Amino acid sequence: MPRLAVIDNEKLKQMSDKLHIQSLCPVNRRGSDCMYFEGEKLLIDEILCIGCGICVKAAPHAISIINLPDEDKNPPIHQYGKNGFRVFNLPFVEENKIVGILGKNGIGKSTVISVLAGLLEANFGNLEKTYDSKEEYFNELFANYKGTVLQQYFTSLQKQDIKVAFKPQQIIQIPQKFKGSVISLLKNIEKDVTKIEERAKSLNINQILERDISHLSGGELQRVALCACLLKESANFFVLDEVTNYLDVYERLNSAQIIKDVVGDKSALVVEHDLVILDFLIDNIHLMYGKSGVYGKLTNIKNARLGVNEYLEGYSKDENVQFRDKPITFHKDSVLDEQVRDTYVKWSNEVVQRGEFSVEIKEGHISKGEIIGIIGRNALGKSTFMNHVNEVGLEDKVISYKEQLIKRTDDLVLSVLGSLNNYSDPFFKLYILDPLKIDELEEKQVDQLSGGELQRFAIAKCLLEDAHVFLLDEPTAFLDVEDRLVIAKVIRNFVELREKACFVIDHDLIFMDYISHRLMVFDGQPSIKGVAHSPTGMRDGMNHFLREVDITFRREEHSKRPRINKKGSVKDNEQKKAGEYYYS
Repeated sequence: MPRLAVIDNEKLKQMSDKLHIQSLCPVNRRGSDCMYFEGEKLLIDEILCIGCGICVKAAPHAISIINLPDEDKNPPIHQYGKNGFRVFNLPFVEENKIVGILGKNGIGKSTVISVLAGLLEANFGNLEKTYDSKEEYFNELFANYKGTVLQQYFTSLQKQDIKVAFKPQQIIQIPQKFKGSVISLLKNIEKDVTKIEERAKSLNINQILERDISHLSGGELQRVALCACLLKESANFFVLDEVTNYLDVYERLNSAQIIKDVVGDKSALVVEHDLVILDFLIDNIHLMYGKSGVYGKLTNIKNARLGVNEYLEGYSKDENVQFRDKPITFHKDSVLDEQVRDTYVKWSNEVVQRGEFSVEIKEGHISKGEIIGIIGRNALGKSTFMNHVNEVGLEDKVISYKEQLIKRTDDLVLSVLGSLNNYSDPFFKLYILDPLKIDELEEKQVDQLSGGELQRFAIAKCLLEDAHVFLLDEPTAFLDVEDRLVIAKVIRNFVELREKACFVIDHDLIFMDYISHRLMVFDGQPSIKGVAHSPTGMRDGMNHFLREVDITFRREEHSKRPRINKKGSVKDNEQKKAGEYYYS
């Protein structure tokens, strides 16, 4: 049976700990070098390893031993160093189709799309291998994929018959890499200003073309990155790594429709965690499974609807692989009458002015143990409301705030979180630190965290504060489907058990449906004037919001997950007539 051994020496820093773990290895005790050193790095010989698991028990945060099925004898497509993470296969590119990839974070989705896009040279597990030329690298690819669809793809890529346009995941790094206005960035891709303006108008960023990149919000950065990708007129293969982060529901649907229109009879590969948008966007799908930071493997290509349902079940029929113990279920077919709660904090009618933009805040209240979900299009003042609450406060209550754009520093995660009083409290360990897997991050610098890791860190930091009211601005950004459910449970358990009050802004309707007790809907004129309506019940709130963006949802018969109705369809018209845009 093939065996993978992965050691994260960054998490295993002390030489004394490494020597102790080495001394525990039964193979080493018999005189062989199963666990050995290269400099100060502790490594494992995967051939000599017997899979006893003793070293894993000694350092579960840093060592993983995985026994793969016998049929997985092929070498990895790419491996990151000795005893490092590896990915085992690549997705298919289908002509005239949009193919999705769905899976947990940290199992190689970005790696496989980078290999296909030509941004990363696969080493096929040969860590000593270097390529003297592009031709030599392509010959290696042809040898590994001889007689397959991927050989045809890489042949076309080498001949430049395939021209790739790439939309990266980490859009918040754009201002660090590029200085100047939005239009100057887009002119690097398309010289025709008329074409730039047309595409910018379709994505609702035409009004910010002259604005400096450093002054853009998360949603604006996302649409600028998408605009840059779709402007590449020569491209016939679009690679899109997470297209919905920071976008509201309207923008997500609009962007998805534009992607479908631009791709047309070309090809695209999409990584996305918003199931509603992914389902709307793609034709077919690969599921990706494995263990975060250890390995990743793709299933065969599947029909989109069936593939998403299999992912939620946690079981791939074709491969006979179970990759999750429990299915992800959607039991919330309707909303019951809201529980009557005592008022904890009230606020009055107020108008908040920010330059030429204003938001009218209607009076309302929040109770202990309650989460108020905040939904609405971008640029209507949701974050302005959060900032205002953080600045002026709510009565005499202490506030903890997780902002939308999280600041990166060179501090260790442990030093930041360890300085907070609640870090050593058993309750916080059980209900926050353990579910968010903070122990895996403790020895990393904040600026070295991935997008999902940074989000988990920021949520933990916010909830560890000694506060009465908690503000969370877009806590699902960069998180996968499974982590979003975990986050929802963490926040809800914390707020209810500790009798705190919490406001949450997010655009994932499945997440908001699960986490919110009531909804605060924002509408108005984007970037001009917003109106923050008084909190209302879930049913009324969802119908109010979706009526504004003219979208209806149905429940998928098997999994009960929400799916977007095609505009003008019989179901869409029936639900609009009944006034039931989400709960039918």
